[in-house]
Amino acid sequence: MMRTLFLQAPSFDGFDGGAGSRYQAKREIKSFWYPTWLAQPAALVPGSKLIDAPAHDQSFDDIKHEAIAHDLVIIHTSTPGFKQDVRVAGMMKELNPKLKVGFIGATVAVDAAWAMEHAPTVDFVARNEFDFTILDVASEIPFADIKGISYRNDDGVVIHNEDREVLMDMDQLPFVSPIYKRDLKMENYFIGYLKHPYVSFYTGRGCKSRCTFCLWPQTVGGHNYRVRTIPHVIEEVKYVLKEFPQMQELFFDDDTLTDNLPRVEELARELGKLGVTWSCNAKANVPYDTLKVMRDNGLRLLLVGYESGNQQILHNIKKGLRIEVAKQFAKDCRKLGIKIHGTFIMGLPGETKETIQETIAYAKEVNPHTIQVSLAAPYPGTFLYKQAIENDWFDGTDHLVADGGGQIAQLTYPHLASDEIFEAVAEFYKKFYFRPSKVGSIVAEMATSPTMLKRRLREGVEFFDFLKNRNTEAA
Repeated sequence: MMRTLFLQAPSFDGFDGGAGSRYQAKREIKSFWYPTWLAQPAALVPGSKLIDAPAHDQSFDDIKHEAIAHDLVIIHTSTPGFKQDVRVAGMMKELNPKLKVGFIGATVAVDAAWAMEHAPTVDFVARNEFDFTILDVASEIPFADIKGISYRNDDGVVIHNEDREVLMDMDQLPFVSPIYKRDLKMENYFIGYLKHPYVSFYTGRGCKSRCTFCLWPQTVGGHNYRVRTIPHVIEEVKYVLKEFPQMQELFFDDDTLTDNLPRVEELARELGKLGVTWSCNAKANVPYDTLKVMRDNGLRLLLVGYESGNQQILHNIKKGLRIEVAKQFAKDCRKLGIKIHGTFIMGLPGETKETIQETIAYAKEVNPHTIQVSLAAPYPGTFLYKQAIENDWFDGTDHLVADGGGQIAQLTYPHLASDEIFEAVAEFYKKFYFRPSKVGSIVAEMATSPTMLKRRLREGVEFFDFLKNRNTEAA
């Protein structure tokens, strides 16, 4: 077995581009998701090590000795971080020319040939679901015999092997939480709307929805929601409760846990027996009765992608959601005491100055506890990217983030320029949060505990810095 390092490479300060983050950028409030997509193959490979450099504030100098200590390095890469990841790979191979370096992630899954061309020091990339592919590599199976990789042969020619079959039996995957315990400091992972410290992992992969902008289902996870059995999930929950006694909240990071209503109700009832406080991703169409079962069994918060308050835009992006249904869902959650973190996107196809204001008004009406406003990001491999190419929507930039790691607006329309879309994000945040009712609720929340007071003050400073500096960083 090769001595294997799984690496989220050093990157921009505060850049959450890891193998768990859906929003690969420096955020308005410093946040870090667990690198679950790296931890999963790490759990398969005996004797492996996982380093999440950004979350642990590690520079290349802090980790460079690992190049000598290992035979194989697996780097998770993303479109925004690709160039930096290639740089890190090259520096590690300079220190150890015998080191094998492989890339994983949506970027290489989409276009392995492009990735190999632009990463000359990388020996191979693992396409699509890569867990058992990496196990094969670490087990020193010859590259020619491994499904799901593209690699350089002895002559430097790139060979694309046949695809690996999609994993259907998700119980074949070992728990990721022991890898968190072994290699990560859980206190370094924090999300503004989750209690701290938290733990997150997946109970399944794939998403039934067809949202045109969403990266993971269109590149790695697929649209078939494949799930672990409930007993398998509960065993990992029990492990987490035992090994992370300081945990305040468990987050299930499935693309849409509520895709299967009977299953989520069954899971909720089992979680209720354990007394777990938990949260998850959900679509804004969960019926009241299911929400109540979830609430009665420990659910605290739902992460909900509203995206837009304009019905036509929702049709354009194939969201499969009616505005009125989403409004009723918000009312139901409010009635049940379930908090919502709502996410919105500026600059989706069909966006106008008027629809921006419509979405801001909609956000005020559904009134999530907290919000995240992003810019439409045309990641390669998504239908949105294809649309942008076909309709000449790109504004001339060839990157999704600025030099400092902040998100930029790449799309421009005949009736709405990219700089107008960019400015809409700050306007959205200001109009949503700088309302007397919202300010009052935040102050009331801060008054509940010294811990929450300290946390919200820190986040407030970061948020105002974000508003002040984003124009400079994007220039």
